[in-house]
Amino acid sequence: MNNQTQRLSLGSLLRRPEAGSFLGLVAVFIFFSIFGGSDFASLTGAASWLNVAASIGIVAIPIGLLMIAGQLDISIGSLIPAGSMTLAIVSGHYHAPILVGIAAALALGAVVGLLNGLIVVRTAVPSFIVTLGTLFAVAGLTLGLSVLLTGTTSVAIKPGPEAKWMLGQFIGGLYQVTILWWIAAALLFGFILHYSPYGNWIFAMGGDQVSARNAGIPTERMTILLFMSSGVSATFVGLSQAILYSSAQVSAGQSYIFNAIISVVVGGVLLSGGYGSVFGIVLGTLTFAIVNQGIYYTPFDANWASLIIGILLLLAVVLNNTFRKVALTHAPAKGKAKK
Repeated sequence: MNNQTQRLSLGSLLRRPEAGSFLGLVAVFIFFSIFGGSDFASLTGAASWLNVAASIGIVAIPIGLLMIAGQLDISIGSLIPAGSMTLAIVSGHYHAPILVGIAAALALGAVVGLLNGLIVVRTAVPSFIVTLGTLFAVAGLTLGLSVLLTGTTSVAIKPGPEAKWMLGQFIGGLYQVTILWWIAAALLFGFILHYSPYGNWIFAMGGDQVSARNAGIPTERMTILLFMSSGVSATFVGLSQAILYSSAQVSAGQSYIFNAIISVVVGGVLLSGGYGSVFGIVLGTLTFAIVNQGIYYTPFDANWASLIIGILLLLAVVLNNTFRKVALTHAPAKGKAKK
């Protein structure tokens, strides 16, 4: 392999959005494998961070697509407990079939996502402000209706074996079935973003919304669909937790806002939009989960976990920007005749 071919290969690798996140994942895995010992690498240790990664990852992937398209959805922080409480109230308090409760929770996510998308495209108000409003609105609605209908903020549910089979645990109760749902979501959204025309539309929207619209891309419809996918994914995570733990509370889920965004950014998605990959988001989610859980397997004080995550986020942003600059340096010149 000659030098020019090597430079082209290096440039093509560095231009991949997940290049920096892959190196980051390898680094943190080696670090915690050394300091965490055999417990971190055991089946129980792997289950601890894979279960966390799955719950965050199901939400992080559609959030990542929204960010690639130049939008943001923070209402997921309220939709996750709203999905849990909807299932618990419908199927736990009122004893409706579990499938009815699941359908009600997913419908709630779709409606809130539709509302977010419609407000964003009709008013041109930044999506951060719009979803900040729905974040508080859904939180208040969940709390008010829960107390009104059940008289409490915590509702128990007794899911049947079929529900536990779909969203329970496997391999001796160590691993959550949401891991399989996370893999399925990654494959689905990965196909949409990287192997379908819709993916090109999403990248174009993040690059320049006006130019994308002028090029004939249905930007408004795509924006609404992306917000709906985010809402449905959030309520799915909420209902899966209600089934897993046989209860729901109105206060859970706020941490997912930052955890999902951190995972997406660590995964190589630019905050400015137009750049990223589903595989990178998966790697970023794994990296975040390993740091989040791996600290408990080391002799270090777990109180430093937030500091490590903050440093990780800053390093990820710097590393991703550095990789993009290096990629541009190694990019082959266009229009140059081959010798």
